[in-house]
Amino acid sequence: MSANANADLAELTSWDSNWKGLRVVVAGLGLSGFSAADTLIELGAVVTVLDGRDDELNRQRGETLMIVGAHQVLLGSEHVKHLPQVNDQQPQLVLASPGWNPRHPVIAEAAEAGIPVWSDIELAWRVQNREGRTAPKWLAITGTNGKTTTVGMTEAILQAAGLKAIAVGNVGTPILDAVREPVDYDAFAVELSSFQLHYTHSISPVASVVLNIAEDHVDWHDGFENYKADKAKIYERTQTAAIFNAADEVTLDMVENAEVIEGCRAIGFTTNTPAVSMVGVVEDLLVDRAFIEDRRTNAVELIALKDIGEIVPRHTAANAAAAAALTRAFGVQPEAVNRGLSGFDAGAHRIQAVARRGDILWINDSKATNPHAADASLAAFTKVVWIAGGLSKGVDYNSLVAKHAARLRTVLLIGTDIQGLREALAEHAPEVEVIDITAAVHAETGTLPSGAQVMTRAVHTAGKLAQPGDTVLMAPAAASMDQFSSYAQRGNAFISAVSDLMDSDSTDQNSND
Repeated sequence: MSANANADLAELTSWDSNWKGLRVVVAGLGLSGFSAADTLIELGAVVTVLDGRDDELNRQRGETLMIVGAHQVLLGSEHVKHLPQVNDQQPQLVLASPGWNPRHPVIAEAAEAGIPVWSDIELAWRVQNREGRTAPKWLAITGTNGKTTTVGMTEAILQAAGLKAIAVGNVGTPILDAVREPVDYDAFAVELSSFQLHYTHSISPVASVVLNIAEDHVDWHDGFENYKADKAKIYERTQTAAIFNAADEVTLDMVENAEVIEGCRAIGFTTNTPAVSMVGVVEDLLVDRAFIEDRRTNAVELIALKDIGEIVPRHTAANAAAAAALTRAFGVQPEAVNRGLSGFDAGAHRIQAVARRGDILWINDSKATNPHAADASLAAFTKVVWIAGGLSKGVDYNSLVAKHAARLRTVLLIGTDIQGLREALAEHAPEVEVIDITAAVHAETGTLPSGAQVMTRAVHTAGKLAQPGDTVLMAPAAASMDQFSSYAQRGNAFISAVSDLMDSDSTDQNSND
């Protein structure tokens, strides 16, 4: 390898390129970082891996990488304060895991030195090209909310069409693991976070979509405008269809300003009646007016919304429309869209009906980790006992509370970073009862309670306050890491507490019989 890292990297466009000896720092030893390091080692690069956490899992991963040929694995906070050398020389490439923002000392030093920073997505786009193999086509999905559901729907439709397809990226299988599988995939349904897009520079998907844009991760991106700019990168070099949300003008602006491949069409999706070149909803039917010849006067039926699932709120219909547009752009027939979306299971923790008793519905939406996602949940129900709060990530709650104040019977706060939400409730819903569950448990026990303790108290309190016709909605509008390890753990704590409540109610009822 020459000392001219940028020139060398420009030539690394396939698995068969000369990666041997490339000096790389992989920042982060999570799933994507481990997969990237493993891939680069297999390609012959000289790889140093960094992670600030020196725990058992990272030590196990580090030992595995050393066995397969890593140059060094550096664990602990002392190793992530500066960009290290590799083989006593400056690295030629930094591979950044999603959690490492541009202001992190390692990333900032790389940028100052002119060293390119890639995501695992960028690496995958390049190495998927391999002699004797057919590279998959990419359908790329991002947005503030709904990414995982839409990716799952896209994967299901592609597979229903008989294609070899898999969901990768920010969900499911790490994308580099899929690239290295001995399978000639026809398509990847790629979920891309704003973090990944920030460090991605050359992908060219067949079709791409930004589902929606709302304030989120402003701390990582150092501002909302930077966040939007990174999301918009998904449209660059799109080949066939740049798909936008007709209800979100920002996404249309992104499409109009993108440098797409000549011939790429702008396609809208909507939950209202679709205009020409859109996928939308007519009388509870999902229809296509974009990918048919006589689209000016006709539409083709794709699926009845009731056939998608028991609860199909507006945002779920929007996700289905986006997935349909992506797959229709890929050439999938309407029948396959129908088969893929029929009875679609969005998975746990997303508008998940947990229980219904006494005409009270219990809903787990732990994946509502920001106000935009919680807005979609609240809009789906009429009268709500709302369990909310967590790690706010610096977002504003005023518009969310003002919009839904009339729906709220009671708000039960469960997080430790709830001041912004509390202030918004006081301003826009002053007559709604607000109970700080964390503070209440703390006052009783004298110690900071665990997330499970807080959730149990919140659920039992909700059970006492909810009335027939109400929905008890756990849609926190905040991240989970203040009291839980993940949104999944938070959701499971809710499910467990509801189950215990239902069991105790049954016992009480039986004892009174």
